Amino acid sequence: MKKIITIVVLALLVGLTIFQLAKNKSETEAIVFHYDKNKSIKVDVLTAKISNLDSRQTIDGNFMANREVKLNADIQGKINKVSVDLGSEVKKGQILIELDNSLLKLQLESVKIQVKDLEKDNERYRILTEADAIQKAKLEKMQLQLQSAIIQQRTIEEQINKTTIRAPFDGTITQKFVEIGAFAAPGVPLLQLSQMNVLRFTAFVAEGEINQFALNETVLLKADQYSQVDFSGKVVALGGKANPAARYQVEIEVQNSKTTPLRAGMFGQVILDKQSKQSGIVLPLSVIQGQLDEAKVYVVKDGKAVLVPIQIGSSEGTSVLVKEGISAGDKIISKGYVNLFDGATVTMKN
Repeated sequence: MKKIITIVVLALLVGLTIFQLAKNKSETEAIVFHYDKNKSIKVDVLTAKISNLDSRQTIDGNFMANREVKLNADIQGKINKVSVDLGSEVKKGQILIELDNSLLKLQLESVKIQVKDLEKDNERYRILTEADAIQKAKLEKMQLQLQSAIIQQRTIEEQINKTTIRAPFDGTITQKFVEIGAFAAPGVPLLQLSQMNVLRFTAFVAEGEINQFALNETVLLKADQYSQVDFSGKVVALGGKANPAARYQVEIEVQNSKTTPLRAGMFGQVILDKQSKQSGIVLPLSVIQGQLDEAKVYVVKDGKAVLVPIQIGSSEGTSVLVKEGISAGDKIISKGYVNLFDGATVTMKN
């Protein structure tokens, strides 16, 4: 009897659970928005027309710091102070790192005392030599000792100077390898300093393109980061020998700007004077669906949005030239992509 009661209770619990879940589902569906796929979507369109696309020849390259150096210590020692951080802008001669020089300063004081004593002895020996009281050789030996002590003093002073690492030129700290308390040694990099107010754009050009550049010539540049901005640069170096890939190095100096700051390592293009006009259907890049190598556009046909594959011939800025897929006069959807799908019913605003 108990077994039957248990089964009945379990069945009731399962039934109540299923009932509650069904009720929750119906309540959720009631408040969730259901898009009506048969409802017409309002869209803006543009008419495909034959026009010309002015295409400028470009060569890829990248921007690098005009000057860049890894700073290290000339002598070993413990780092007592680091006055800069990553991204700090510094001036030529500014102190960047200070090493512990307390022992060197003690050695310097000791040598200075020796020098003073030797100067006194040297003066005393000079007087005695003039009075023929001692041999001149003793005076000469004393003078050599004094010169040796003076050289030792200058050596220690130079070592103390080398415990202070200064910026060799104006620039920005682009890498920081140490912190206070670390040990510095010759050949071990501590900081990287890059000159960022002036950059160099480096490109490798083919044999047929190298003659389109001339030293001190002003050229136009593009940066991938700022596709709508033209940068001006001056050709400062032309490679005289091709690399193994039969390319010649071209270096272009570019003044950096705070409004559109370029950074070392950014990619860009140098624009050649040579231009070409290509005729075809020119569309704005904003109407393209997907990547350029698998591009599609929405075309209005019989009141429906039809997703049509197209082939892109070339692109320039925010425009593309269509080689295949659409014809002049086609209505291309330019706005109203929200909820739009292939086969959707549409209403043209314009």
